[in-house]
Amino acid sequence: MIPKRIEKYCLRHTSVGSKLLRELEKYTRRHCDDPQMLIGPHEGALLAMLVRLSGARRILEIGTFTGYSALCMAEALPKNGKLISCELKPEHAKIARTFFKRSPHGNKIRIRLGPALETLAALPASARFDFVFIDADKENYVNYYKAVLPHLRPGGVIAADNVLWSGRVLAPKKKADRAVVKFNKHVHRDPRVECVMLPVRDGVSLIRKRLHRRA
Repeated sequence: MIPKRIEKYCLRHTSVGSKLLRELEKYTRRHCDDPQMLIGPHEGALLAMLVRLSGARRILEIGTFTGYSALCMAEALPKNGKLISCELKPEHAKIARTFFKRSPHGNKIRIRLGPALETLAALPASARFDFVFIDADKENYVNYYKAVLPHLRPGGVIAADNVLWSGRVLAPKKKADRAVVKFNKHVHRDPRVECVMLPVRDGVSLIRKRLHRRA
């Protein structure tokens, strides 16, 4: 979405992630199928900055993959912060846990294995989160959004990845294309939130739950 030279320039002027994060990125690219699912250092730094700026203490992530994004956010959490990450595939969770165990921040993270919608349905009604990151199967983006919004505190933020979907949102053809378009429209029309869409990597929407519903 952004010229490579500009992207590299941005990375050169962005704070570098931890040594373990850089190792996890290399491992994922060398050993995992679909390494493009990794958010990468630029978006990872953005997530960490958002967690710090928002003062988040309780984070929910939908889509662990190999744990890169979870570790980025956990490093930005305070000592008593907690992060629940939902992952469908055991092989991804295994890799993530291996790296979490090596991090001084890994004890903040708990992986919930299984379909994310089932994990979300099992949350107690009183469960509240300050920050949510959605980066999983696009067909369920609207369902994930509907499930997590009641658990997001007023003023809390949802970050949704891949909202530009390599530009295919402009001419959707496949099911996943249409699902992303549907999600973007749903959020834009929701009076309970305000949203800004950023052309970072494959597109990131920052969605803030209003303190009071707009009249």
